Amino acid sequence: MRKLVYAIVGMVSYPGLTIVNRLKISGTEQLRKLPKKNVLFVSNHQTYFADVITFLHIFCAVKWGKRDRLGLPYYLLNPFTNVYYVAAEETMRASWVSRLFTMAGALTVKRTWNSASHEVRRGLDPSDTRKIFRALDTSWVITFPQGTTKAFAPGRKGTAHIIKQNRPIVVPVIISGFWRAFDKKGLKFKKKGVELSVVFKEPLVIDYDAPAEVILDQVMDSIEQSKKFMMMGAHHRAARRIPERERRE
Repeated sequence: MRKLVYAIVGMVSYPGLTIVNRLKISGTEQLRKLPKKNVLFVSNHQTYFADVITFLHIFCAVKWGKRDRLGLPYYLLNPFTNVYYVAAEETMRASWVSRLFTMAGALTVKRTWNSASHEVRRGLDPSDTRKIFRALDTSWVITFPQGTTKAFAPGRKGTAHIIKQNRPIVVPVIISGFWRAFDKKGLKFKKKGVELSVVFKEPLVIDYDAPAEVILDQVMDSIEQSKKFMMMGAHHRAARRIPERERRE
């Protein structure tokens, strides 16, 4: 069933990644070195579905020997399905499309905040944590520590606790361009001809005995979503608004 879902979703989404827009991939050599289980991918988040779909395309292409590119989608004939992704339960129940994506390997978890992004309880539900632990025992898992598509939103401590308890190999991933190309759900185009970028970094060197706050700070730095990178981005935007003549002076 998962292979069938991959084939359907993959064929529908492939043109949007490679023809309507331009997907640039780097760092896939990191994927070839990874074990088949207890690997946690941590990434920033820009759309509900397009981000994850792109990850799945890349993993399938790498399985078929591609490096930093998708090539023709014949990899969907025998896709890489040994991967799960963490998603909000409310999001995955919202429509028949999201329910279809659930069959592609979603680990649905209850949100720890309400619609106004206010914390309503601490940490993940124990049953949700067990889901992720079981998935890591046999597979790769993709998670988005911010739990929202808003840039530079604070990371959630649940990710750090999972890292402390399960001690996985943690691979940071940085994506960009998706919010320009797609709507918030990642199912409709906002703009065409956008360069979409996915960068896989080297696995983090983590002190698993460090406090959760320290581990979370390391993760957020690695995906360039910490306060430091927010300030750098603000400075860069301000510099671009300065007239060229003034910058030369």
